Amino acid sequence: MKIGIIAHLKHPINAPFAGGLEVFTHQVTVALQALGHEVILFASSSSDPTLPLYQILCDGHYDKKSGIRKKTKDLPSEYISEHHAYFSLMMEIDNHGLDVIFNNSLHYIPITMAGMVATPMLTVLHTPPFYELEMAIRAEQRNPCIDYVTVSRQSALNWSDIIPQCKIILNGVKCDNWQFYPQPQADAYAVWFGRIHPDKGLHHAINAARAAGIPLRVAGGIADQRYFDKEIAPLLGPDITMLGILDHTTLNREIGLARVCLVTPCWQEPFGLVVAEAMTCGTPVAGFKMGALPELVTDETGELVDFADISALSDAIQTASQLNRKRIHDYAIEKFSFDQMVSTYEQLLEKVTAYGKNLKYTI
Repeated sequence: MKIGIIAHLKHPINAPFAGGLEVFTHQVTVALQALGHEVILFASSSSDPTLPLYQILCDGHYDKKSGIRKKTKDLPSEYISEHHAYFSLMMEIDNHGLDVIFNNSLHYIPITMAGMVATPMLTVLHTPPFYELEMAIRAEQRNPCIDYVTVSRQSALNWSDIIPQCKIILNGVKCDNWQFYPQPQADAYAVWFGRIHPDKGLHHAINAARAAGIPLRVAGGIADQRYFDKEIAPLLGPDITMLGILDHTTLNREIGLARVCLVTPCWQEPFGLVVAEAMTCGTPVAGFKMGALPELVTDETGELVDFADISALSDAIQTASQLNRKRIHDYAIEKFSFDQMVSTYEQLLEKVTAYGKNLKYTI
Protein backbone atom coordinates (compact mmCIF):
# COMPACT_ATOMS: atom_id res chain seq x y z
CA MET A 1 0.00 0.00 0.00
CA LYS A 2 0.93 3.62 -0.45
CA ILE A 3 -0.06 5.22 2.85
CA GLY A 4 -0.22 8.93 3.66
CA ILE A 5 0.02 9.57 7.40
CA ILE A 6 -1.31 12.93 8.58
CA ALA A 7 0.43 13.99 11.78
CA HIS A 8 -0.52 16.27 14.63
CA LEU A 9 1.13 19.67 14.07
CA LYS A 10 1.49 20.99 17.62
CA HIS A 11 4.98 19.48 17.77
CA PRO A 12 7.48 18.00 15.33
CA ILE A 13 7.56 14.22 15.05
CA ASN A 14 11.05 13.93 16.49
CA ALA A 15 12.85 12.82 19.64
CA PRO A 16 12.80 13.79 22.42
CA PHE A 17 9.09 13.49 21.86
CA ALA A 18 6.69 16.05 23.26
CA GLY A 19 4.05 13.44 24.03
CA GLY A 20 2.55 10.05 23.33
CA LEU A 21 0.92 11.03 20.03
CA GLU A 22 4.28 12.06 18.60
CA VAL A 23 5.78 8.73 19.75
CA PHE A 24 2.90 6.81 18.18
CA THR A 25 3.17 8.63 14.85
CA HIS A 26 6.94 8.17 14.59
CA GLN A 27 6.89 4.48 15.50
CA VAL A 28 3.93 3.59 13.29
CA THR A 29 5.52 5.36 10.33
CA VAL A 30 8.75 3.39 10.74
CA ALA A 31 6.91 0.11 11.35
CA LEU A 32 4.70 0.41 8.27
CA GLN A 33 7.78 1.14 6.17
CA ALA A 34 9.50 -1.94 7.63
CA LEU A 35 6.50 -4.02 6.54
CA GLY A 36 7.17 -2.96 2.95
CA HIS A 37 4.61 -0.20 2.52
CA GLU A 38 5.38 3.09 0.81
CA VAL A 39 4.69 5.82 3.36
CA ILE A 40 4.52 9.61 3.24
CA LEU A 41 4.39 11.45 6.56
CA PHE A 42 2.68 14.83 6.37
CA ALA A 43 4.15 16.71 9.34
CA SER A 44 5.99 19.85 10.38
CA SER A 45 9.42 20.74 9.04
CA SER A 46 11.69 19.79 11.96
CA SER A 47 10.31 16.29 12.20
CA ASP A 48 12.84 13.47 12.02
CA PRO A 49 14.59 13.79 8.61
CA THR A 50 15.06 10.01 8.43
CA LEU A 51 11.30 9.67 8.09
CA PRO A 52 9.56 9.88 4.68
CA LEU A 53 8.69 13.49 5.46
CA TYR A 54 6.53 15.83 3.42
CA GLN A 55 6.59 19.20 5.18
CA ILE A 56 3.26 20.97 5.56
CA LEU A 57 4.13 23.48 8.31
CA CYS A 58 7.35 25.40 9.00
CA ASP A 59 8.88 25.00 12.47
CA GLY A 60 10.89 28.21 12.22
CA HIS A 61 8.96 29.69 15.16
CA TYR A 62 8.85 26.46 17.22
CA ASP A 63 10.74 26.67 20.54
CA LYS A 64 12.27 23.26 21.24
CA LYS A 65 12.85 24.03 24.91
CA SER A 66 9.26 24.94 25.75
CA GLY A 67 7.51 23.03 22.97
CA ILE A 68 5.53 26.15 22.09
CA ARG A 69 5.22 27.96 18.78
CA LYS A 70 6.25 31.54 19.45
CA LYS A 71 3.92 34.24 18.23
CA THR A 72 5.36 37.15 16.24
CA LYS A 73 3.69 40.05 14.49
CA ASP A 74 4.71 38.65 11.10
CA LEU A 75 3.16 35.23 11.63
CA PRO A 76 -0.49 34.22 11.88
CA SER A 77 -1.70 32.55 15.04
CA GLU A 78 -0.96 28.89 15.60
CA TYR A 79 -4.64 28.12 15.03
CA ILE A 80 -4.70 29.82 11.63
CA SER A 81 -1.32 28.35 10.65
CA GLU A 82 -2.53 24.81 11.31
CA HIS A 83 -5.81 25.50 9.52
CA HIS A 84 -4.02 26.61 6.37
CA ALA A 85 -1.46 23.78 6.55
CA TYR A 86 -4.16 21.12 6.65
CA PHE A 87 -6.36 22.94 4.13
CA SER A 88 -3.49 23.13 1.63
CA LEU A 89 -2.65 19.47 2.20
CA MET A 90 -6.20 18.26 1.64
CA MET A 91 -6.51 20.34 -1.53
CA GLU A 92 -3.63 18.44 -3.13
CA ILE A 93 -3.44 15.12 -1.27
CA ASP A 94 -4.96 13.11 -4.13
CA ASN A 95 -1.97 14.15 -6.28
CA HIS A 96 0.26 11.83 -4.20
CA GLY A 97 -1.40 8.71 -5.59
CA LEU A 98 -2.13 7.27 -2.16
CA ASP A 99 -4.10 4.11 -1.55
CA VAL A 100 -5.24 5.30 1.87
CA ILE A 101 -4.97 8.30 4.21
CA PHE A 102 -4.07 7.38 7.81
CA ASN A 103 -5.20 10.45 9.74
CA ASN A 104 -3.58 10.88 13.16
CA SER A 105 -4.12 14.61 13.46
CA LEU A 106 -6.46 16.13 16.03
CA HIS A 107 -7.73 18.73 13.57
CA TYR A 108 -11.13 19.27 12.04
CA ILE A 109 -9.93 20.14 8.53
CA PRO A 110 -8.95 16.61 7.36
CA ILE A 111 -12.37 15.40 8.59
CA THR A 112 -14.27 18.31 7.03
CA MET A 113 -12.58 17.92 3.65
CA ALA A 114 -12.51 14.10 3.48
CA GLY A 115 -15.62 14.07 1.32
CA MET A 116 -13.87 16.22 -1.27
CA VAL A 117 -10.97 13.82 -1.89
CA ALA A 118 -10.95 10.52 -3.75
CA THR A 119 -8.58 8.71 -1.38
CA PRO A 120 -10.25 6.74 1.45
CA MET A 121 -9.36 7.70 5.01
CA LEU A 122 -8.89 5.94 8.33
CA THR A 123 -8.94 8.35 11.29
CA VAL A 124 -7.66 7.48 14.76
CA LEU A 125 -9.48 9.30 17.56
CA HIS A 126 -6.64 10.01 19.97
CA THR A 127 -8.69 12.48 22.02
CA PRO A 128 -12.08 12.80 23.70
CA PRO A 129 -14.62 14.94 21.82
CA PHE A 130 -13.93 18.66 21.68
CA TYR A 131 -16.02 21.27 19.92
CA GLU A 132 -14.34 21.67 16.51
CA LEU A 133 -13.61 17.97 15.99
CA GLU A 134 -17.01 16.89 17.27
CA MET A 135 -18.83 19.29 14.92
CA ALA A 136 -16.72 18.12 11.96
CA ILE A 137 -17.44 14.45 12.64
CA ARG A 138 -21.15 15.06 13.20
CA ALA A 139 -21.28 16.74 9.79
CA GLU A 140 -19.25 13.95 8.15
CA GLN A 141 -21.55 11.30 9.62
CA ARG A 142 -24.49 12.71 7.67
CA ASN A 143 -22.73 11.41 4.52
CA PRO A 144 -20.16 8.97 5.92
CA CYS A 145 -16.88 8.65 4.05
CA ILE A 146 -14.35 7.96 6.87
CA ASP A 147 -13.55 4.87 8.92
CA TYR A 148 -12.78 5.52 12.59
CA VAL A 149 -10.81 3.71 15.26
CA THR A 150 -9.88 4.71 18.79
CA VAL A 151 -7.45 3.60 21.48
CA SER A 152 -9.53 2.39 24.45
CA ARG A 153 -13.01 1.35 25.53
CA GLN A 154 -13.36 4.58 27.45
CA SER A 155 -12.49 6.62 24.38
CA ALA A 156 -15.00 4.63 22.33
CA LEU A 157 -17.61 5.35 25.00
CA ASN A 158 -16.77 9.07 24.89
CA TRP A 159 -17.45 9.06 21.13
CA SER A 160 -20.39 6.64 21.18
CA ASP A 161 -23.08 9.31 20.67
CA ILE A 162 -21.49 10.21 17.35
CA ILE A 163 -19.74 6.98 16.31
CA PRO A 164 -21.52 3.94 17.75
CA GLN A 165 -19.37 0.83 18.24
CA CYS A 166 -16.13 2.49 17.20
CA LYS A 167 -13.32 0.02 16.52
CA ILE A 168 -10.70 -0.16 19.33
CA ILE A 169 -6.97 -0.81 18.97
CA LEU A 170 -4.99 -0.41 22.18
CA ASN A 171 -1.76 1.53 21.88
CA GLY A 172 1.40 -0.55 21.95
CA VAL A 173 4.88 -0.05 23.35
CA LYS A 174 8.13 -1.11 21.72
CA CYS A 175 9.18 -3.12 24.72
CA ASP A 176 12.67 -3.78 23.38
CA ASN A 177 13.31 -0.04 23.67
CA TRP A 178 12.58 -0.02 27.40
CA GLN A 179 14.98 -1.70 29.81
CA PHE A 180 13.38 -3.65 32.63
CA TYR A 181 14.57 -2.72 36.14
CA PRO A 182 13.90 -5.60 38.57
CA GLN A 183 14.73 -3.43 41.60
CA PRO A 184 14.17 0.27 42.30
CA GLN A 185 16.93 2.53 43.54
CA ALA A 186 17.76 2.11 47.23
CA ASP A 187 17.08 5.80 47.90
CA ALA A 188 13.37 5.69 47.19
CA TYR A 189 11.70 8.21 44.92
CA ALA A 190 8.55 8.47 42.82
CA VAL A 191 8.53 9.61 39.20
CA TRP A 192 6.07 11.62 37.15
CA PHE A 193 6.67 12.19 33.45
CA GLY A 194 4.83 13.86 30.60
CA ARG A 195 3.81 17.33 29.46
CA ILE A 196 3.47 19.83 32.30
CA HIS A 197 -0.06 20.93 31.55
CA PRO A 198 -3.25 21.29 33.63
CA ASP A 199 -4.72 18.17 32.01
CA LYS A 200 -1.89 16.05 33.43
CA GLY A 201 -2.31 17.11 37.08
CA LEU A 202 1.30 17.40 38.22
CA HIS A 203 0.18 19.50 41.21
CA HIS A 204 -1.77 16.49 42.50
CA ALA A 205 1.28 14.26 42.12
CA ILE A 206 3.46 16.69 44.06
CA ASN A 207 0.97 16.94 46.90
CA ALA A 208 0.49 13.17 47.09
CA ALA A 209 4.21 12.38 47.02
CA ARG A 210 4.83 14.95 49.73
CA ALA A 211 2.04 13.50 51.86
CA ALA A 212 3.57 10.03 51.38
CA GLY A 213 7.00 11.33 52.41
CA ILE A 214 8.69 10.29 49.17
CA PRO A 215 10.75 12.59 46.90
CA LEU A 216 9.33 13.16 43.42
CA ARG A 217 11.34 13.42 40.21
CA VAL A 218 9.56 15.15 37.31
CA ALA A 219 10.51 14.66 33.65
CA GLY A 220 8.90 16.68 30.87
CA GLY A 221 8.61 20.07 29.24
CA ILE A 222 6.42 22.95 30.34
CA ALA A 223 3.49 22.94 27.92
CA ASP A 224 1.55 25.63 29.82
CA GLN A 225 3.72 28.31 31.40
CA ARG A 226 0.80 29.97 33.17
CA TYR A 227 -0.14 26.69 34.86
CA PHE A 228 3.47 26.09 35.86
CA ASP A 229 3.89 29.58 37.33
CA LYS A 230 0.59 29.54 39.22
CA GLU A 231 0.19 25.91 40.33
CA ILE A 232 3.60 24.22 40.21
CA ALA A 233 6.27 26.77 41.04
CA PRO A 234 4.80 27.55 44.51
CA LEU A 235 4.88 23.82 45.36
CA LEU A 236 8.53 23.24 44.49
CA GLY A 237 11.00 22.39 47.22
CA PRO A 238 14.04 20.22 47.89
CA ASP A 239 11.92 17.07 47.66
CA ILE A 240 10.89 17.87 44.06
CA THR A 241 13.46 17.51 41.28
CA MET A 242 12.62 19.03 37.90
CA LEU A 243 14.50 17.08 35.23
CA GLY A 244 13.21 18.79 32.09
CA ILE A 245 12.94 16.94 28.78
CA LEU A 246 15.16 13.85 28.82
CA ASP A 247 16.58 11.65 26.10
CA HIS A 248 15.10 8.17 25.93
CA THR A 249 17.89 6.33 27.75
CA THR A 250 17.93 8.77 30.67
CA LEU A 251 14.14 8.76 30.90
CA ASN A 252 14.11 4.96 30.90
CA ARG A 253 16.57 4.92 33.82
CA GLU A 254 14.61 7.52 35.81
CA ILE A 255 11.39 5.54 35.40
CA GLY A 256 12.96 2.14 35.98
CA LEU A 257 14.73 3.10 39.19
CA ALA A 258 11.65 4.79 40.66
CA ARG A 259 9.71 3.07 43.43
CA VAL A 260 6.42 4.08 41.77
CA CYS A 261 5.16 6.12 38.83
CA LEU A 262 2.44 8.69 39.49
CA VAL A 263 -0.19 9.19 36.76
CA THR A 264 -2.62 11.96 37.63
CA PRO A 265 -4.84 12.93 34.68
CA CYS A 266 -7.44 15.63 35.21
CA TRP A 267 -9.38 14.77 32.06
CA GLN A 268 -10.76 11.71 30.30
CA GLU A 269 -7.35 10.41 29.22
CA PRO A 270 -8.01 8.38 26.03
CA PHE A 271 -5.15 5.98 26.76
CA GLY A 272 -2.12 7.14 28.75
CA LEU A 273 1.05 5.88 27.10
CA VAL A 274 3.02 6.75 30.24
CA VAL A 275 1.18 3.92 32.02
CA ALA A 276 2.32 1.32 29.48
CA GLU A 277 5.87 2.69 29.39
CA ALA A 278 6.24 2.68 33.17
CA MET A 279 4.94 -0.88 33.43
CA THR A 280 7.31 -2.05 30.71
CA CYS A 281 10.16 -0.80 32.93
CA GLY A 282 8.65 -2.80 35.79
CA THR A 283 7.56 0.29 37.69
CA PRO A 284 4.14 0.12 39.38
CA VAL A 285 1.56 2.87 38.84
CA ALA A 286 -0.31 4.93 41.40
CA GLY A 287 -2.92 7.22 39.90
CA PHE A 288 -6.48 8.34 39.41
CA LYS A 289 -9.44 6.36 38.09
CA MET A 290 -9.74 8.63 35.08
CA GLY A 291 -10.24 7.91 31.40
CA ALA A 292 -8.72 4.65 30.22
CA LEU A 293 -6.56 4.04 33.30
CA PRO A 294 -8.95 1.49 34.88
CA GLU A 295 -8.68 -0.53 31.65
CA LEU A 296 -4.89 -0.54 31.76
CA VAL A 297 -4.00 -0.89 35.45
CA THR A 298 -4.81 -4.08 37.37
CA ASP A 299 -4.48 -4.86 41.07
CA GLU A 300 -1.17 -6.57 40.28
CA THR A 301 0.27 -3.62 38.37
CA GLY A 302 -0.81 -0.58 40.33
CA GLU A 303 -3.29 1.19 42.57
CA LEU A 304 -5.91 3.66 41.36
CA VAL A 305 -7.99 6.00 43.52
CA ASP A 306 -10.80 8.47 43.01
CA PHE A 307 -9.88 11.66 41.21
CA ALA A 308 -8.17 14.35 43.33
CA ASP A 309 -8.24 12.26 46.53
CA ILE A 310 -4.72 13.16 47.64
CA SER A 311 -4.88 11.21 50.88
CA ALA A 312 -5.91 8.04 49.03
CA LEU A 313 -3.24 8.61 46.37
CA SER A 314 -0.65 9.00 49.10
CA ASP A 315 -1.67 5.60 50.48
CA ALA A 316 -1.67 4.16 46.95
CA ILE A 317 1.97 5.14 46.54
CA GLN A 318 2.86 2.92 49.49
CA THR A 319 0.65 0.03 48.31
CA ALA A 320 1.79 0.10 44.69
CA SER A 321 5.47 0.25 45.61
CA GLN A 322 5.21 -3.25 47.12
CA LEU A 323 4.02 -4.93 43.92
CA ASN A 324 6.01 -7.54 42.00
CA ARG A 325 7.99 -5.71 39.30
CA LYS A 326 8.59 -8.77 37.12
CA ARG A 327 4.88 -9.48 37.05
CA ILE A 328 4.23 -5.88 36.05
CA HIS A 329 6.79 -6.10 33.24
CA ASP A 330 5.36 -9.38 31.93
CA TYR A 331 1.84 -7.94 31.97
CA ALA A 332 2.97 -4.92 29.95
CA ILE A 333 4.64 -7.07 27.30
CA GLU A 334 1.47 -9.11 26.85
CA LYS A 335 -1.03 -6.25 27.11
CA PHE A 336 0.73 -3.59 25.06
CA SER A 337 2.23 -5.50 22.14
CA PHE A 338 3.50 -3.01 19.59
CA ASP A 339 3.75 -5.63 16.85
CA GLN A 340 0.15 -6.70 17.44
CA MET A 341 -1.01 -3.08 17.32
CA VAL A 342 0.77 -2.42 14.01
CA SER A 343 -0.47 -5.68 12.51
CA THR A 344 -4.06 -4.76 13.39
CA TYR A 345 -3.68 -1.29 11.89
CA GLU A 346 -2.15 -2.80 8.76
CA GLN A 347 -5.13 -5.14 8.35
CA LEU A 348 -7.54 -2.28 8.88
CA LEU A 349 -5.76 -0.04 6.38
CA GLU A 350 -5.85 -2.85 3.83
CA LYS A 351 -9.59 -3.25 4.38
CA VAL A 352 -10.19 0.49 4.01
CA THR A 353 -8.09 0.48 0.84
CA ALA A 354 -9.98 -2.48 -0.60
CA TYR A 355 -13.42 -1.04 0.05
CA GLY A 356 -12.50 2.55 -0.72
CA LYS A 357 -15.14 5.01 0.45
CA ASN A 358 -17.89 2.41 0.38
CA LEU A 359 -18.54 1.97 4.10
CA LYS A 360 -21.10 -0.84 3.79
CA TYR A 361 -19.07 -3.21 5.92
CA THR A 362 -18.16 -3.65 9.56
CA ILE A 363 -14.51 -3.24 10.59
